[in-house]
Amino acid sequence: MNSDQASPVVVEEDRDCYHCGLPIPPETRHYVRIDGRDRRMCCIGCEAVAESIVDNGLVDYYRHRDAMPETRREALPAELQELGLFDHPEFQKSFVRPVGEHEREASLILEGITCAACVWLNEQHVAQQPGVSGVEINYATRRARVRWDERQIHLSDILAAIQAIGYRAYPYDASRSEQLAKKERRSMLWRLFVAGFGMMQVMMYALPAYIARDGDMTADIASLMRWASLLLTLPVVLYSAAPFFVRAVRDIRLRRLGMDVPVALGVGSAFLASLWATLTDGPEVYFDSVTMFVFFLLGGRYLEMLARQKAVRGVEELGKVLPVFAERLNDWPATGAERVPVSQLMPGNLVRVRPGEVVPADGMVIDGQGEANEALLTGESRPVAKHVGDAVTGGSINISSPLVVKVEHVGDETRLAAICRLMERAALDKPRIAAQSDRVAGYFIVSLLFLAALTGVVWYVIDPHRALWVFVSVLVVACPCALSLATPTALTVATDALARIGVLVTRGHAIETLARANHFLFDKTGTLTQGRMTLEEVVPLASMPVRALCALGSALEQGSEHPIAAGLRNSAEDAVLPIVSRLVAVTGQGVRGEMADGPVWIGRPGFVAESLGLALPAPLAALEAKGGTVVALGGPGGWLGLFRLADLPRAEAAVLTRKLNAEQVPMTVLSGDAQQVVSAVAGELGIGEAHGGMTPQDKQTFIARLQQNPDAVVVMVGDGVNDAPVLAQAHVSVAMGGGTDLARNQADIVLLSENLADLGEGADLARRTLAIIRQNLWWSFTYNLVSVPLAMAGHVTPWMAGIGMAGSSLLVVLNALRLQRRQRKA
Repeated sequence: MNSDQASPVVVEEDRDCYHCGLPIPPETRHYVRIDGRDRRMCCIGCEAVAESIVDNGLVDYYRHRDAMPETRREALPAELQELGLFDHPEFQKSFVRPVGEHEREASLILEGITCAACVWLNEQHVAQQPGVSGVEINYATRRARVRWDERQIHLSDILAAIQAIGYRAYPYDASRSEQLAKKERRSMLWRLFVAGFGMMQVMMYALPAYIARDGDMTADIASLMRWASLLLTLPVVLYSAAPFFVRAVRDIRLRRLGMDVPVALGVGSAFLASLWATLTDGPEVYFDSVTMFVFFLLGGRYLEMLARQKAVRGVEELGKVLPVFAERLNDWPATGAERVPVSQLMPGNLVRVRPGEVVPADGMVIDGQGEANEALLTGESRPVAKHVGDAVTGGSINISSPLVVKVEHVGDETRLAAICRLMERAALDKPRIAAQSDRVAGYFIVSLLFLAALTGVVWYVIDPHRALWVFVSVLVVACPCALSLATPTALTVATDALARIGVLVTRGHAIETLARANHFLFDKTGTLTQGRMTLEEVVPLASMPVRALCALGSALEQGSEHPIAAGLRNSAEDAVLPIVSRLVAVTGQGVRGEMADGPVWIGRPGFVAESLGLALPAPLAALEAKGGTVVALGGPGGWLGLFRLADLPRAEAAVLTRKLNAEQVPMTVLSGDAQQVVSAVAGELGIGEAHGGMTPQDKQTFIARLQQNPDAVVVMVGDGVNDAPVLAQAHVSVAMGGGTDLARNQADIVLLSENLADLGEGADLARRTLAIIRQNLWWSFTYNLVSVPLAMAGHVTPWMAGIGMAGSSLLVVLNALRLQRRQRKA
C-alpha cells in the first residue's frame, strides 16, 4: 500500500479548529484564509502555524492529511529560547556528524507525526530553509536525517522551523523510537479489542435468527435484535475499521488503488446494506459478517505488525549497545578516575573497561589482557583475545580481566555508527523484486474490482438476496495483502539474520543478487590471505645497507593503507626514517617520493623499472620463485633493493572455496601481485583460475568481459582502495570488514566477521530467502486462484473471506520468520 499522501480531514466548520481539530472557545476569533475560505482557529498559536504553512506554499498539507496533530502546538513555544543549546559542539557530539568541511548531518526523531501528510509537510518546509541540502523522514520510525551548511543556517534554526509548523524535533534516541512502536501496538490493540467485543455481542444476537424456525421469533423481537446489532456494529465500523476507510478515500482522491480500497468497499457496502435493511425492515442484514471480518483482518494485521517490528529491530538493538557512562582515567597510571557520560569522551582519553562491561568507544588496549565478545557486531560467537596494542570496538563486551583502553574514535566515527548507517541505507533501498511485486499488486486490484462488480451484477440477476454478500466476499477474499507482504517481509527478516552472522547487507538488491551468483572473484591480499605481510628477505642491489633500505621503504609507504606497506613499516619500527617529501601514490603500482638527491620509487618491479628506464633486476626471478610478494626500490642511481614479503592464506578461506567447488561455482583470483605468488595461493586454496600483475583497470575489464554473458552474476570480494572501482563494477560486491572505508562504502555487502566461511553461509541464507519469496508468491497466487472462483460461485461468506485474507497474509509473514528460526538453530 502506498502511503505517500493522504485524504483530508474534515472538521466541523466554526466549532472545531481547522488546524488542530480541538473545540474553539466561543469568545475566540482567529481566522486564516486557506483555499479561498476563512478558516477559524482556536488560538493565536494555531493561527500563526497555519499562516506559516500558507505563506510557505504548503497548503497541500490540509488537503492530504488523514489525522489531526496529536496535541495542540503553539507557534512560538517557550522552548525556542533554549534551542541555542543545540548549536553547542559538545551537545551535538552524540547525534551530529560532519560530512564535509562545512556540511553537517543530524539524526533526529519527530514528535507529532500522525500521517504521511505530516511527513510531506516537514520535508517540504525544512527543505525550503536556506542552507538545508537534504532532509529524509521515515514515516514508520519517525526518524529524520537533516543535512545543512553550518555557514548558512544553524541546527537551532532548523528545529525552530519544525516547531513553527506545529511539530517537535529531538536528537534521535532509540528509547523514544521504541515508545512510538509501543504506541502503535497499543492503538492497534484497542481497535482489535473493540472489534472483538462487538463481534461476540453481535453473534449473540445473530445466532437466534439463524436457528429460529418459522414462527419461533416474532417480528418485534427480530427488529430489536437488528437494532441492537446495529448499535454494536457502529463502533466497530467507525473506530476499528476507520483507518481502512481513511486510507481508501485518500487513495481514490489521488487516483490510485491501494489494498484498503477493496476492504473499505466490502465493509462499507455490507454495513450500508444492513443499515438500509434495518431502517426499511429488509430481508437480510450482515452485521455479524462485518464485525467478524474486521476482527479477523485487524488480528492478522496486528500479528503482521509485531513480526515487522521484530524484524526491523536490528539497527535499534545496535543503537542501544553503547553504555551511557564510562570510567575515564585522568592521570593514569595513578588511581584517579571519574564516571562521565560516553558522549563526553574524546580521542586520546583513557578509559577502564571492567569485566562484563561494554567497551564505550573504538580504541586500543594499552594495559591488561583479556577477551572480548564481538558477536553483536561481527557475528563471531567465540571470544576474541585482546592484548596490549590490539584494537577494540565500541559495543563489544569485555568478558575476562580489566582493560585500559585509549579512545581513538567516538560518536559517528566509530565502527558501530558506520554499521548502523549502512544498515539504514539498505533499508531505504527498494529491490527490483519488491518493486515488481508492488506493480503486480496494483494491476491485481484493478482486476479484482472489475471481477467483484461483474460478480455482483450476475448474482443480482440470479439471486438478488445473495448478490451483496457474494460481492463483498469477492472483494475481501482476493485482496492482495499477502502478495505485497511476500517479498519485503522476507528481505527484512533475511537482512537481520545475515547481520547476526556478520554479513552486513548495505544495498537492497544484494540478497537477491547473491542468491543467483554463479561466479566468484577474489582479491588476494587481505581477502584470501590474512593481510598481515611480514618481511621475509631483503636483497640489496646497491651499496645501501639492509637497515637503511628498510627505513627508506618505510618512509615511502608511511601514508599507504595497503598491507604490503604495513609490512614494510613494521620492519623498520625502531629505525630513524629519512625525510621523503612530495609522496604520490600511483593506484595499483606503487609510490613516488622526493629526497634531497632526487626522486625515489617503491612498488611493483615493473612500475619501478619503467620509472627508472631500466630492465628488471637479475635476482628478481629467483626471489619470486620462493613465493610471497616482491617489492622493488629504486632511486636516482638505479636499483636500490628488493623486498620479499609473505602473507599466509586465511584458515577459513579454504572452507569457502571447498564449498564453492562442491557446488561447481567458478572462482578466480585477481591480484596486482606477481603471477607466481597469486598462482601459489590459488593452488593452495583449490581455485582453478588466477591472474596476477593486474591493475584496477585490468580487473574492471576482466569483470566486464564476464558480464557480457547475460546469464553471468558476478560476485567480487575485496578489501582495499585498489578494489573500490572493481567492487562497483561487479553485480554484487563484498568488502572485508577490516578493509578501507572506501571499499566498505562502495560494497553491497560488508563481511564484518572477516570470516570467509560466513560468506558461504550468507549465500546459503540468500538462496533460502529467494526460495521463501518464491514460496510466498506462489502461495499468494494459488490462494487467489482458488479463492476467487469459490467466492464468485457463492461458496465463501464475508466472514470466511476475512479469515482467508488475514490468514494468507499471516502465513507469508510466518514463513519469512523461518529464516530467523533456522539461523538460531545454526
